[in-house]
Amino acid sequence: MTIQEASERYQIPMGVLREYESWGLCGAVKKVMGDWQYDDTDLERLSIIMTLHDIGFSTEEVELYMRLLLEGDSSDGQRLQMLEEKRSAALDEIHFKEHQLQRLDYLRHEIRNAQR
Repeated sequence: MTIQEASERYQIPMGVLREYESWGLCGAVKKVMGDWQYDDTDLERLSIIMTLHDIGFSTEEVELYMRLLLEGDSSDGQRLQMLEEKRSAALDEIHFKEHQLQRLDYLRHEIRNAQR
């Protein structure tokens, strides 16, 4: 399938597809009459790339993760570490937001008490 077909069928932004091509990670992607052709392996990799972007990985982090993924099982530890760091950062953000909510609720409570 072409880049346009992949983008439309799987809702993958063209920018992500172009990133993927520029990294040279496209195993079976071939140029046929000027158009890139994607196979199932490429679509699986693109799904991982979309997930990594969705969970907050930067473009550089996505590229590194994907390069490590192509190395196979030997990179499991490094990839797991990247995921653990991202998870830890997400938890820190959640805890910060929870603290903000508690402070907001306290201020709301104070205003309501003053109105009685």
